[in-house]
Order: sequence, then structure tokens, then C-alpha cells
Amino acid sequence: MVACSVRRAVLADLHLGQVPGDLERFAELLEALPKAGVGEVVLGGDVFRTLVGIPRFWSAAVTEGLAALRRLRQRGVRLVWVEGNREFFLHTRAMAPYLDRFLPAYGFAAGGRRFLVEHGDLINRADRWYFFWRALSKSRWAYWWARSLPQALAQRIVVHTEQALGKTNFAHRRHLPVEDLQQEACRHFACGVDVVFWGHFHRFWSFRQGSQVAFALPAWQDTGTVVFVEPDGTFSFQPEAGHFVDNGVAFCYQG
Repeated sequence: MVACSVRRAVLADLHLGQVPGDLERFAELLEALPKAGVGEVVLGGDVFRTLVGIPRFWSAAVTEGLAALRRLRQRGVRLVWVEGNREFFLHTRAMAPYLDRFLPAYGFAAGGRRFLVEHGDLINRADRWYFFWRALSKSRWAYWWARSLPQALAQRIVVHTEQALGKTNFAHRRHLPVEDLQQEACRHFACGVDVVFWGHFHRFWSFRQGSQVAFALPAWQDTGTVVFVEPDGTFSFQPEAGHFVDNGVAFCYQG
């Protein structure tokens, strides 16, 4: 659990390279964060449509987005990257200029409160096909195989991976797995975590137990939502998450 007096910005599900103009919006956000006093940015996973930590897999959109992250770090902002279902092998030397830490989950303390950031893709226990696909695609074997691929083939595999992620067990992506979310929140609460932030589900959701609370964050790609966590442990959603309207339309939290 990291503890330091710093203002943090938490955001998830950017899916950069998916919508025209999203890289420009992202660069503008990163330019503004240091001016707003942010000293650490926590990326809650799925930053790009797909990112493999080996340069031959990188598209022009990935290269542009990574360059913006490198400029942010050069301005003294610490960058913590939480692994999402669309990140693969970011522990490589090639990724060193673009992050300070790459973790499956990130815990930090602020104002006497303990915070935890996870992507959330492992919460829906009914989605067994996804668990199998994830274990295979992120295995040590897959890493060494990826390192041996020529660039043209690597680029084609990225496209195929994006399509596969969009189709993974659609029946389990139409509704929030509320029971699993509550159980996971209670498990973290029992371990002393006060505030949990998840990405992955692309819509706002919250659950409170006494003074402890868990949130599923709206996707930055859809809403521009950033959570600012202050050194005293208070936090705010900008734009305000309460303004996020759940219209009941089916959504794809893995796609």
C-alpha cells in the first residue's frame, strides 16, 4: 500500500484509437493534469484498443498515445498502469519510458483511507470462456511466441485480438454482475480497504457498506470521467458521476 501526499487522477477504459479525435482529447487531458496539481495518474486498464508491450505490435495510434504518456512523465508526474483485459506483457523494457509501475491492482493510502484500483475483468465468475482466453493469451508461452513474430503478422494478430475481445461470451456482458461485484467489494472491505475503484464495466455503479464504498467507473472513452483523489482522502468525479445516465441499453464491458 503506497502512502504519499499527492493529488491523484484515476481513469479507466480509454480505448484510445477507437474513436476519431480521442487521442487529441487524451493529449489535452494529460497537458491539463499537471497544471491541476496532479502528481500521480492511475490508469485503470484498457488504455488502448489493444496494447502489447512489444513495439512490433504498435499501431500509429499506440505510438502517439504512448508519446503523450512519456511527455507527462517528463513533467514529473508518476504513472501507474493497472492491467486490463486489453493489456499484454507491459513489463517489457520497451515500455519503461511510458510507466512507473505496471500492476494487476494498485493500492494507496490518502488521508488515513486505503484505496484500491483494479480493472475488474476477473469479477464476473460466470464468464468462464473469458477466464480461459485470458489465461492462454497472457501466459508465458504466449509471451515468448509473441516475441518471435514478424511485424506484419503481429499487426494482424492485434486486429484479431480486438475482434475476439469484442465477442468474448456476449451473454455475460449484457448486465452488471451485481452479486459478484458486491461479494468482491466485501472481500476487499474485510481486508481493510476503504474505497475501491473498478473499470471494465463502462457504466457508473456504487456499493456502500458503512463508511466503505466501491465504484465501477464510467468509461473515459464514453464520458470523460476522471476521479481526483486528494491528499486528505476525499475524492470527486469530474464530470460528476451522478450525471451519468443509465439508459438501460445493452453494453459491452469487455468489448
